[in-house]
Amino acid sequence: MLNSLYLFLFKQAAQLSLPTLHRLGSLLGSATYLLSGRYADRLHDNLQSALPELDEPEFRRVLRANVEEMGKSIAELPWVWLHPLEEVVTLVRECHGWELIEHARAQGKGVIILTPHLGCFEISAQYLASKIPLTVLYRPPRLAWLEPMMRQGRERGLVELARTDVSGVRAMLKALKRGQAIGLLPDQAPGNGEGEWVDFFGRPAYTMTLVERLATATGAMIVMTHAERLAAGAGYVLRFSPLEPAEGESITHAMNRTVEAVVRTCPEQYLWSYNRYKVPFGALPPDVAKEL
Repeated sequence: MLNSLYLFLFKQAAQLSLPTLHRLGSLLGSATYLLSGRYADRLHDNLQSALPELDEPEFRRVLRANVEEMGKSIAELPWVWLHPLEEVVTLVRECHGWELIEHARAQGKGVIILTPHLGCFEISAQYLASKIPLTVLYRPPRLAWLEPMMRQGRERGLVELARTDVSGVRAMLKALKRGQAIGLLPDQAPGNGEGEWVDFFGRPAYTMTLVERLATATGAMIVMTHAERLAAGAGYVLRFSPLEPAEGESITHAMNRTVEAVVRTCPEQYLWSYNRYKVPFGALPPDVAKEL
């Protein structure tokens, strides 16, 4: 019964305008922050640890803005997932760096597109899928009622969903060898054995090595992208930038460094509440791993 109610409300929310959903999202974000001590503590601590240079007034401003932006990121999902794809992509008001994608494709290279938890990362994939074949990893949500909406919203255009297992990695490898694009979240904590400890905003974070393995195996170009949310529900600005390791720097280290740089351009819209520094089950804690 509850699942049916949630599904009904989700579909009804999609009928609202994006500005209205963003206003409601701001309220939702504020209420969540006030009512969830654990969520609020992690958001506060991660933001403060990552950006210690902010003075108190600026820290409070970024914190308040982030609380509202996280609410918007939830409230906008019905609109982004349930409206026609051609209508959704018109929300991208500006696109910077698309020539990177065109250059890679002109050379017959695959493209690894990294989308951190910044801004509206859902619309980045929508925009890409409207133009080029894109394979993205897919993990069923914990809420069963949400899965049909998620699949409807993501599995359209030129998208191919791949499960987060060995078969999914094989699908991405094949797509890259065909000169196509794949999409990954570079700041998602991997499972034990799938990453290494790399600093992220000055703290060791267990970081996926899959990107480096795929790029090394295929020679694919690596591109970072994010969709910055505009004020008052006006749409999004989509940006693409190259991942360029410094001399002697591994791709995995360069990935974290580049995510940091991108996040610093718009810290208000980053998912600071995510448990990025957790120790995966079975993995050695970072202080022990560094000694080995």
